[in-house]
Amino acid sequence: MKESARAKRLKRHQRRNRQQSKLNLVALMDIFTILVFFLMVNSSTEVRLLDRNSGIVLPESTAEQSPDEVLALVVTARDILLNGEAILQRDDLEAFEGNVEPVLKAQLDRLSSQSSFPADPERGRAVTILADQQLPYALLKKIMATCVEAGYGNISLAVTRIAPEAG
Repeated sequence: MKESARAKRLKRHQRRNRQQSKLNLVALMDIFTILVFFLMVNSSTEVRLLDRNSGIVLPESTAEQSPDEVLALVVTARDILLNGEAILQRDDLEAFEGNVEPVLKAQLDRLSSQSSFPADPERGRAVTILADQQLPYALLKKIMATCVEAGYGNISLAVTRIAPEAG
């Protein structure tokens, strides 16, 4: 007996479906390798390493926001450092009578002119001050006034994050 066209078509369909479909594992491995490398390169850790050799004890805070990569102004026991470079002696800044210290302002202006990042029109350029928690307020006020005068109005103070107490 002769098979109908429909029966032949059903047989072919069943024969095709019996074959196991195979995944192309090489392409999958390539995709996952690229994904792993991408995640490794672009992973941002929440821990920011700061220079602990300077003997600075940062104030403690429960702040949630992590700092951005900006200009770092470090106040040590002896020096004022700008991006790791000693700019000024701390004693000279304490002895300075005015609010805006000219040497520090000149260095901030120089870095501002070399920066490729545009300043925020409302707040100015960003700077993070790392200072000991025992720093006198008068000295901090001079540093902040100098930063604002040089166009660095977006000032952040570095702190050590502590976990908030459950209560």
